[in-house]
Amino acid sequence: MIILAYLTHPHVETWNFQDRHREQFSRQCPGVQLVVCRNSKEFLSHLPGAEGVIVWFFKEEWVKISPNLKWIATPAAGADWIAPGVEDQLPVFFGGFHGPMMAESIVGAMLYFCKAFGLSRDLQKKKKWARVKISQKVASLYQRRVTLLGFGRIGQTIGRVLKPFGCHLTGVKRTAIQPPDYFDGHDRVVTADRLIAVLPETDHLVLVLPGTAETDGLFTREHFRQLPRHCLLYNVGRGNVIREADLVQALREKRIAGAYLDVFETEPLPESSELWDMENVLIQPHLSAASPHYLDLFVDELIPRLVNKL
Repeated sequence: MIILAYLTHPHVETWNFQDRHREQFSRQCPGVQLVVCRNSKEFLSHLPGAEGVIVWFFKEEWVKISPNLKWIATPAAGADWIAPGVEDQLPVFFGGFHGPMMAESIVGAMLYFCKAFGLSRDLQKKKKWARVKISQKVASLYQRRVTLLGFGRIGQTIGRVLKPFGCHLTGVKRTAIQPPDYFDGHDRVVTADRLIAVLPETDHLVLVLPGTAETDGLFTREHFRQLPRHCLLYNVGRGNVIREADLVQALREKRIAGAYLDVFETEPLPESSELWDMENVLIQPHLSAASPHYLDLFVDELIPRLVNKL
């Protein structure tokens, strides 16, 4: 079986296929001829003979020059970079390992806000022992209601990590499911038609939605109006869910207390965006799942699938 690995990224080193990954394939998949491609020209030249490809993105026109291709695998959690028509013609395997790393980012952001770390750092630079001022901003996750809008694999992993902090969880999902095994009497799963009803009691709102036509602009100004003013918002799904103008207005008018934003309606976030200068906003450049072990985890997940096909 000939498999092409074309995983390169110009900015983030951990998103590049490494020699250790090639060696792991060699050890664990002796029936595989793995061809590592460093650029699109090299990838396209080998594509006609490939039976499988491991890629960040795949264009629909490439299907026509891939007569032997049986499957596509990508480390990405979402289908944003796989052309829409491709999945109609070939099975696509997406990475399923992102949850723990994204949960770490959510917990870090929650503690940043709840423990007033940003304010503490600012006052530290001024050498101020501002115990009173900081203590007035300190909060706790204990018995706070966390609503997870998007309660699939990643959302449930985030919930599992939050549960030991004593949070009360509400998972919002398009269709009804059985509650996860870590839920207790304070937790619940509701369907999306009840979102408006659960927002007023939400202390922390975590968005973990994919970037699809169905989620585009899903969270509106009306939803912001239903949140309590002390609520903090976290978006690690996709930026299309909220219109930036609505988010900026909610933050400026203090309809919510703050936001951790990893994804945006436009990426990279333009320098002209008002979000950059807001003190109650914590920005990361779409890195909530980043880790030195990112592709290691993906390869560990992919190889057993592949071995079963050999």
